[in-house]
Amino acid sequence: MGFLYAAVISKLLPPSDNAIISAIQNDWYYCFLVPLTIPILIVSVYFHWLSMKLFKHA
Repeated sequence: MGFLYAAVISKLLPPSDNAIISAIQNDWYYCFLVPLTIPILIVSVYFHWLSMKLFKHA
């Protein structure tokens, strides 16, 4: 829930007077982290699958 708030919900809310919530609203790190991690995850899962196939048939 914390990631969902930091990445999506906080960007949709109006600006806040609270310093912590304002910092979360102005931060774009987590909004880009997950979309940029997904291709790397797919490649790593593929290489894991490939290595298990090569190990099993060796």
